[in-house]
Amino acid sequence: MFSRKDRPTWRDRYPNEVTCVRCLETREQAYLDRLLWCDRCRARARNRAAWWGWVGGLLFGACVAIYVWTVIRPTDLVIGGWIGTLIAAVWIGSKVARELIYGVMRFRNAHAVEASPPDAPDGPGAPGPPEATGS
Repeated sequence: MFSRKDRPTWRDRYPNEVTCVRCLETREQAYLDRLLWCDRCRARARNRAAWWGWVGGLLFGACVAIYVWTVIRPTDLVIGGWIGTLIAAVWIGSKVARELIYGVMRFRNAHAVEASPPDAPDGPGAPGPPEATGS
C-alpha cells in the first residue's frame, strides 16, 4: 500500500499561491492553514475572540459571584479565598469563552461572504458587471 510519505496531503491539491477566503488576498500556500485563512486573518480573529472572551469571562464570574453570595454566603474569615475563586472563575471563563468564540468564528466564516477582492473599487457593495440583455 501507500507509505505515509507517498500519500498526498491537502496542500498537494492547491497551487503555490492561494487566495485567503477571509481577506481575498493571494498568498503563498505555506502561509495558509487548512481552512485557507492567512496568518493575519487568524491573528485578527484571535484578537477579536480574546476581547469577547473577556466579556464572557466577566459574565461567568458575575454568575459565580451571585451563586457564592446567595447560596454559599461566605463568612468574613475567608473572604480573600472567595475573591481569589472569583478571579480564577473570570480568568478560566475568559479562556473557555475565547476558544469557543474563535471556533464559532472559524466554523461560520462570515467574513468570507462579506469580503471583496483587494482590487475591487468600492468593496462589498460595489456594483457587479453589467448584465447581458437578450436583445
